[in-house]
Amino acid sequence: MSKKQIFFRRTSRRQPASGRKPTKRLSERDLAMSAEELQVFQEQFERLLARQEQRNWFRLYQCGQLSKLERKTTEAMVLELLGADESVIRTAQHFIGQAAWDGKPLLGQAQRLVGEWLGEPDGVVIVDGSGFPKQGSHSVGVIRQYCGHVGKVTNCQEGVFVLYASRRGYAFLDQRLYLPGVWFTPAYRERRRICGIPDTQTFQTEPELGLEMLTQVAQGGLIPFRWVTCDARYGEIPAFLDGIAALDKWFFAEVAADTQVWLRTPPVEPPGQGPLGAPRTKPRVSLSAPHPYEMRELLTLIPRTQWRRKTIKEGSKGPLVAEFAFLRVTPIRDQLPGRRCWVILRRTLEDHPQVKFFLSNAPTTCPLQEFVRVSGLRWPIETGLKESKGAIGMDHYETRTWLGWQHHMTLSILAHLFLVRLQLLLQKKSRLDYCSSPSADRTGDRRQAHTTPRYAGNYRISSTPKSCRLLFTPQTHTFSTCSASQTQKNVGAIYFS
Repeated sequence: MSKKQIFFRRTSRRQPASGRKPTKRLSERDLAMSAEELQVFQEQFERLLARQEQRNWFRLYQCGQLSKLERKTTEAMVLELLGADESVIRTAQHFIGQAAWDGKPLLGQAQRLVGEWLGEPDGVVIVDGSGFPKQGSHSVGVIRQYCGHVGKVTNCQEGVFVLYASRRGYAFLDQRLYLPGVWFTPAYRERRRICGIPDTQTFQTEPELGLEMLTQVAQGGLIPFRWVTCDARYGEIPAFLDGIAALDKWFFAEVAADTQVWLRTPPVEPPGQGPLGAPRTKPRVSLSAPHPYEMRELLTLIPRTQWRRKTIKEGSKGPLVAEFAFLRVTPIRDQLPGRRCWVILRRTLEDHPQVKFFLSNAPTTCPLQEFVRVSGLRWPIETGLKESKGAIGMDHYETRTWLGWQHHMTLSILAHLFLVRLQLLLQKKSRLDYCSSPSADRTGDRRQAHTTPRYAGNYRISSTPKSCRLLFTPQTHTFSTCSASQTQKNVGAIYFS
């Protein structure tokens, strides 16, 4: 039995890395289309890398992330795709952890593609963080902090991500590594040097990192979007919400139950003579103004007739329905009234309902159904992170450096984007009727598509599809190592589920 046959027999027994059963099987023509699409996809990013060896390793790393390897570390990828060679493993690790290539142009190209494939004028950009548990204390940014991935305080890194969602699908746009404040103290100076953190790097909170990415996305003009959504960790920061408003975007931010607002804007007294003779240098809310309400107190003020039952979305287990109430309020900004905005209350239909509170700066002309729609768009980033960690090894890295984290996350975003692209192509193909079927003949309704996908004329879904397993054997590459140069074939097994 040949080495290739042994490889196929061994990998065919593995479960998909995502842990999910395949939703459909692909024919050989679909697999051929996927292989060609991967080559086209990679070529769009390769030209942004300056050196040929960087392009070679970029291809191999993507094949490894898209493979059916259970543990997608750099060493495991090289062993599976190139064989056992310590010098090649070290070179691949150097490419991720220390090589001086810039991932920003790659992310810029990814954003162009996301805008082209998924863009809609009322698209939504979602900001959220994700933890990456670590055993040791030497990886960049590691500290004991709350990790949502495991649901407790533990040793971990924290990343901040922005993801784009529209009716066409969802894909990541950018990433940042959060560096806790303690990493900027003198006690961590040596760790910063070992991890390669730039001297120009300063402390930024997670909301500040999120706003920085949102600003770059908005100013780049590649992504059409209207909304920004986030959870209470970001929604409780007024500067974050005000920054979104300054970008001329609408936020839909979850806030805590103890967030205070006024139902009516209170009067403000300008600076002047104080009651005891001392001058006041800042304006203040009039002493006669009513006290603000906490969000939870609004529940007792809203009459039953103002709650409206709405369908948020159609889920796999049926429609997701909740009750909504909408109020115009004035939030607090530095102990003074801010701009009037919406409060949206959403509660479940259970006997003991759960209530969530949201703030939005959308105008009064915004249809209420838009709030309902956007309230159900927190799941794409949670699903995207779960898919990326389960299917392409976003959390399988072993690099400890600042560059290594940035490089790995950038390549993970690109790998996830390729799967999004493949899903879009297969969805288009499945909606087109290229061959007769009993049901089509019976209904007599043959619909002609006005636009056809790129591969529609050449590939057809077979009536007897085979197992979804694909072997890529691209052109021969030369991998430069510390000791010698050797030529090996980049062979990657890619699985789609």
